Order: sequence, then C-alpha cells, then structure tokens
Amino acid sequence: MRHAFRARSAAVGALLLCTTAALPAPTALAAGSPGPYGFAPDATSVTGAPTPAGAKPLTAGTTYRSSLPGDGPVHYSLDLDATSDTYVSATAAPDPGSTVSAGEGVKVTVQDAAGRSCSFDTETFGVVRSARPIAAWGAREISADRPRCKTAGTYHVVVERVGTPVSAPDDWDLELFVVSEPALRKPVAAEVPEAWNSQTPRPATGDAVPREGGSGFASAVPVGPGVWTSGIEPGGTLFYRVPVGWGGQLSATAELGATDSRGGYTTGALSLELYNPARGFVDDVAANYAGRRREAASLPPLPPVAYENRYAGPDRLGAMRFAGSYYLVVHLASEVAEKFGDGPFDVALRVRVDGSEKSAPDYAGESRPDDVFEAVPVDLDLGEVTGGASSGGTAGGGSSGRGDAAMTVLAVSGIGTGTALLGVLGVWSVVARRRLGGS
Repeated sequence: MRHAFRARSAAVGALLLCTTAALPAPTALAAGSPGPYGFAPDATSVTGAPTPAGAKPLTAGTTYRSSLPGDGPVHYSLDLDATSDTYVSATAAPDPGSTVSAGEGVKVTVQDAAGRSCSFDTETFGVVRSARPIAAWGAREISADRPRCKTAGTYHVVVERVGTPVSAPDDWDLELFVVSEPALRKPVAAEVPEAWNSQTPRPATGDAVPREGGSGFASAVPVGPGVWTSGIEPGGTLFYRVPVGWGGQLSATAELGATDSRGGYTTGALSLELYNPARGFVDDVAANYAGRRREAASLPPLPPVAYENRYAGPDRLGAMRFAGSYYLVVHLASEVAEKFGDGPFDVALRVRVDGSEKSAPDYAGESRPDDVFEAVPVDLDLGEVTGGASSGGTAGGGSSGRGDAAMTVLAVSGIGTGTALLGVLGVWSVVARRRLGGS
C-alpha cells in the first residue's frame, strides 16, 4: 500500500462484570466469524452529499454512520477554528464475502472552502484481497507549510472509493470518526526525533490468555503486553486496542496456528493492521499460509510515541504522534477456507510496549473526544488490562515484553475467558437494546 497522509466504584464495576459474564454476547455471531462491521452504538446517521454544496456538517468528538457508493465521492463539511488540528477517519466496510481487488480501497481528502487540498490518504486491500474493514484518514493541520489551511471557516471532507469498477453494485458501510487536537501553549521546534531503538524486538512470550476481539473500533477489546489468543474464521476480523503512553514503543505480532486440513498455499492469508488513537492508519503486514506450521506477521519497528513525530512526514512514523489507544486489527482472508476449511483457526497476538515514560505535551485546551489522547491507566481489580509507558506496563523494560503482564493475566483470568471489560460494557448494554450494526 501507498499512503499520502500517514492521527463508579469498584464494587459496582465488579458486579457488572460478573453479571455480563453470565449473559450471552449481544450478537449471534461467534467471535472472529465473518459478520457486519460493529458500528459505535451512539453513532449519528449522516448522508454524504454528491457535491460540496449539500454537504452535512461533522462535529469533532462525534462518530457517524454513513454509506459509500461505488459510483462517486460523498461530501461532508467541517466548521473549524484557527488553532486546533482536526482529523477525520473513514472506515469502509464491504459486506463480508464480497469480491474486492488488491487496488481497491478508500480515499479521504480534506479541502479548504476553495476546494484546495489540505491532506489526503488512500488505503487499499493490497495483497490480502479479502473484504474487510479498512480505514483512511485526512487532516486539517495548523502548519506554516499549509498556509491556506490555517484559517477558520468551512472545510470539506471528501470520501471516495478507488479502484472500484464503475459497475460495482453495492454500497459499502462507512463509519466516520472526527477528532480535534488543541494547540500547544508554547510551540515546539518542528524537528523529528532522530534517535530511537529501531531494532526488531523479540515477540512477547509467556502464558497465552484467551481474549476474543471486537467487531469494530468502538468494540475493540483492550489488551496489554502479553500473549492473547482467539479463534478466527476465514473472512473474520478481530479488533483490539492497546493503551500506549507518551514515550511508549509498541510492537506486535500475529501468529496463525497449524491445521490438519488438506494442504495448499494462500498468499496474504493473515493480516495485522495498526491504527492510532484518531483511527489513522499507521502500518500493516501480511503472512502467507501453508497450514503446516505457525505463520507470523510482525509489524516493522515503530518509534516511541512523541508529539514531534508528526514532523516526520506522511508515513508510519508521522502517525505515531499521539498517546492513547492504538488499535490492532487481525484479519484472516476468506480464501483460506478454499484450501484449509472453514475453521475456526487459532490466532495468537503477541504485544509489547517498551520505551520510557515521557511528559505529555502542554496542550492549551482539551481534545475532542476529551480522553482520546490519554493512555488511561486501568484497574486490575476490575479485570482490565494494563499497558503503555504511562501506566507502568513494560516501559523501560526490554526482556520478554510482559513486565506486569503476570498480574494482568491473573486479573483477567479470574473473571473468566472472553468476559467483556468495563471499557465495552456501555457498548454492550446499548447494543443489547438496539442491535445496531451487529456490534
């Protein structure tokens, strides 16, 4: 892929966890099975306009549900000030099992009122030619390099499909996520951090903990440093999130277990994608599969999270500009079923968070959503997991990548395999009532 813009009490909580563990998940789909994309339960419906003239406004801190046709772009608008940076992520979700090509994908462009580009990003399905959710992002950044995008006023967001045949019959589901980042009280030098450990770390080791992934960004299941396992069927996608603080250095590997099914070979069978807290694409990797042994897909080395990374340019380094929840998305290509059966297959996610804790930037205001750039420490007593430089994790460590993960394993094991964490309890309660988006 090529990327042009690569941003109550403990007692009550414990009671909720126990109650949730006793209830079935609010969807008939097994974890890791092909199914509809899991929209945020509170997503606001919005219809994209065919031209800028009829564009509906988007507001920072809000998630939207829309659709993306195959025969032309859709337009939305932003009313922006002259101080904050604004990011818009568009997650396109074709129907599971539908046919897509390697060059097919989604493009996001942010334009000023005159139609001049502030940024754009294109993401495609690539070597993993299997229908799955993919996200691209665009931004209006206050920068001396983009003087026309510094003023307050109306901006436009254009989302379109690329590489799609003109005769494409079906719309794709679309989720939009809008984030604002306040300016700093005092500007920092626009210099890229030069020295960071770019050696490939050893994958995390230790006892594996079963952890079923979510079906979308909103239902992404939190994990920390350690080894996490799940079952996944061909065409299925798993969403996880890892809290990473300022100075934290994330690394991850996805492994696909061997099978006794008939032989064969699938190119791009397993994919691992990384998105930042603004749901901006960071990097991806894919592994082929022959079924005879475990195959691994490891992300290339990434720099520690730093505000100054944004000056590295439109690539994976520049995307590591925020602290907060980073998203790991695991997908098993639908073609695997043709050679190795319907599964489910065992997949292991090995996560490390190294580095040393750094101070947060001195922001002059609040982001929207207000906690999006915070790697919020989690309460092990409530069965949640910890990770990231800001919450202890393995920051500063360089051995197995687990650090305090032993305590994490004990905590999450005590509440039962596959139990929802507090971070998604609110989502589950709403979904159980409204059954939105199969989340």
